[in-house]
Amino acid sequence: MMDIHQILKQLPHRYPFLLVDRVLELEKGKRILALKNVTINEPFFEGHFPHRPVMPGVLMLEAMAQAAALLSFETLGMVPDEKTVYYFAGIDGARFKRPVEPGDQLLMDVTLDRMRAGISKFKGVARVGSEIACEAELMCTMRTVA
Repeated sequence: MMDIHQILKQLPHRYPFLLVDRVLELEKGKRILALKNVTINEPFFEGHFPHRPVMPGVLMLEAMAQAAALLSFETLGMVPDEKTVYYFAGIDGARFKRPVEPGDQLLMDVTLDRMRAGISKFKGVARVGSEIACEAELMCTMRTVA
């Protein structure tokens, strides 16, 4: 549905902070299913944790937010420019159920609940295979910066 080249045109993030490798499914105004291949080469594994590498939970939330941004841009029919920034406005009910380790494929399934008054609310579930790794309600907002 969307490869890395198309993602790079939409998101301002770059290595090591781009956390979406591919979009597998996208229903405009409804839902996105995106993929992050987690490799031992990720820079955060060096310190988190050297003896047992685990993807930080906040980066799972960030990966879901990046997927949410792609869904928002597609829903609004826009391509953001360098003055457009998509920020977290809130995170509710974040739960971490399973560690994500090198070699895992993190599937982010993000559903749009509502877009109102410049704030979008999403329900995100990140899985490895059929197991839930992380879930949360995400609120995001788009801003124009000078």
